[in-house]
Amino acid sequence: MRQAKQPFQFVTASYLIRITRDRAMTLEELARILHSCSEASIFHHTFQSLERQHYVSFSNDFAQWALTACNEPPLAEELAAIDLRDCTSIDDLRKSLTSRVDGYILDNASASTRRAFENFFFCEALEFLVNRDEKAMNLAELEEGIRKMSLQTVHHHFINSRLRLRLQTNDFSNWIDTSLGLPELARRVEGIDIYVNTLDGLREEILQVIHPWIDR
Repeated sequence: MRQAKQPFQFVTASYLIRITRDRAMTLEELARILHSCSEASIFHHTFQSLERQHYVSFSNDFAQWALTACNEPPLAEELAAIDLRDCTSIDDLRKSLTSRVDGYILDNASASTRRAFENFFFCEALEFLVNRDEKAMNLAELEEGIRKMSLQTVHHHFINSRLRLRLQTNDFSNWIDTSLGLPELARRVEGIDIYVNTLDGLREEILQVIHPWIDR
């Protein structure tokens, strides 16, 4: 069995949610705050909302609010259409969000100051990571670790890692490619669609892709 150059370090990930002082009552206020709110807040309402909302059609919090609180389905669809897999920095993501909200307000002036049914409260998630005792030196050990890890840890290694690595990839694919020297398998794992899976489904699909390669 092929052994890695460097071990894969599994972590336990947990999050503490903090409500900030920023809140929006109108689309105009949402647009203004999006330009200046913290990167942690942008991250929480987009990448981390995938975990909370189980990959529904409007899976980021801004799209959900535009739909349910502002009754603006066209804007909700524009915001939901942002593919997080294309974003490798919070700055990229912020620009994508603000350009859509600003553009919508320009084209729909009457909607910009209309009071929403409920306020949008900007939050941040404080991430706490603890290295686990287990490490993987081959695919069999990686498979076993993925099978045991919590869903929050799956989210950390497969979703949140895209911004941390500044790459359009995830921790598993990055390790499989750079430490195991299996670029084809890395591409197959990376090709798993994060928008059509729950976290449980995502875990199972990762395992299904990896398993046939264990004895190669």
